[in-house]
Amino acid sequence: MSGTFNDVIQIIYLAAASCFILGLHLMNNPATARRGNQVSIAGMIAAILATGAIVIHDGLITTTGWIVLLAGIGVGSGLGLYTARTVKMTAMPQLVSVFNAVGGGAAALVGIRDYSTLGSHVAAATSVTTLLDVIIGSVTFSGSVIAAGKLQGIITTAPVTFPGARIVNMLLAAVTLGFGGYMIASPSLAALGVVIAAALVFGVSMVMPIGGADMPVVISLLNAFTGTAVAMAGFVIHNTGLIIAGALVGASGGILTKLMADAMNRSIGNIMIGGFGSGDTAAAIAGPAGAGVQSIAADDAAIQLAYAAKVIIVPGYGLAAAQAQHEVAALADLLEARGVDVSYAIHPVAGRMPGHMNVLLAEANVPYPLLKEMDEVNPEFARTDVALVIGANDVTNPAARRPGTAISGMPILDVDQAKSIIVIKRSMGHGYAGIDNELYANPKTSMFFADAKKGLAELTASVKTLVG
Repeated sequence: MSGTFNDVIQIIYLAAASCFILGLHLMNNPATARRGNQVSIAGMIAAILATGAIVIHDGLITTTGWIVLLAGIGVGSGLGLYTARTVKMTAMPQLVSVFNAVGGGAAALVGIRDYSTLGSHVAAATSVTTLLDVIIGSVTFSGSVIAAGKLQGIITTAPVTFPGARIVNMLLAAVTLGFGGYMIASPSLAALGVVIAAALVFGVSMVMPIGGADMPVVISLLNAFTGTAVAMAGFVIHNTGLIIAGALVGASGGILTKLMADAMNRSIGNIMIGGFGSGDTAAAIAGPAGAGVQSIAADDAAIQLAYAAKVIIVPGYGLAAAQAQHEVAALADLLEARGVDVSYAIHPVAGRMPGHMNVLLAEANVPYPLLKEMDEVNPEFARTDVALVIGANDVTNPAARRPGTAISGMPILDVDQAKSIIVIKRSMGHGYAGIDNELYANPKTSMFFADAKKGLAELTASVKTLVG
């Protein structure tokens, strides 16, 4: 590239990077989050146009190449628009996993293509960045495909292990490092192929042993992997925009993963070595299955809610599965109109992906100040008349406070401190940790057995009938 042209391109890439950073900052506040998205989009458009200008200026592709490129842009944009408009919130976690797979796979392909054009004249620095790109991208691709399958229910959400699994992982790592070292010393496409194959298998063997309870952390970690792979691809092809964008995604994803692991009181290493959770047991609607468990009718629950001074709503994956966010918002509005103090308790790992409950409730226009994080809301439960738990299971289980259980040590929402507890749930089925929820046998707890959408509609109707 000529000097002046190169300077302009680098300035555009710098401006795009500034948009990414500013956009990420604006997303810290719900009031400015939309603007943050718009700023980030503007930065990405600028980066894409700058890259297109480089391709045109340097004549890097033929007419056929342009046709393929534009066709790819058209198909990708169409699929993106279609999924954005049609995918339900319940399927958003697996969609994020698919996006992670696409991002990691694309980054790996960039490194593979660039390496294959260099022949035997490959600098050691290029081999190292290519290796990192291909390894991380391949692991992300296969691991994200497995994660999406687990979330969709195509693959069991229970941990899948076999004797000697850790030895196999160690052998795969050894093969990757060994052939990677050979590739640096003596550039070879065959060695690169072995590394790719080992990384793809490792991605599968890494995610399969992880249980459903750890899926939110896994999604966040794979997202960080995607960003890191993209940054490595940027080093391979010397593209500043890719490096900065990938580094931002990798760093923010890594921080989020650490925060979520801390919220479960587990190390990231422990999660990756072998997660827990047998998967949600989606049993049919049923009555009490254990001694001491009491059920409640909609009218009785409505009396408690309508005449309470303070109500805390605890949403979980059951709310998302039933697409009941608008129904819970309608019930909350009705109670607030009567002067009831209503808020929502949000656990960091409630649902199936980071921020799942926040996004779900925002879709129903629930005011963001009403969404309270675990540390903020836990002291309020002791002053709460009614805690309304909707489809949340493991994050409310008092068994976490005792040693010797699958969730021992995991910080939970102190729902059992409320004066009265109403749980809307389809059945007495387990959550992802695969253990009974001791909250259900609490004398203060009443079970309202119903689908969340139907149950909330019944409660709203009953409150209206009661108070006029």
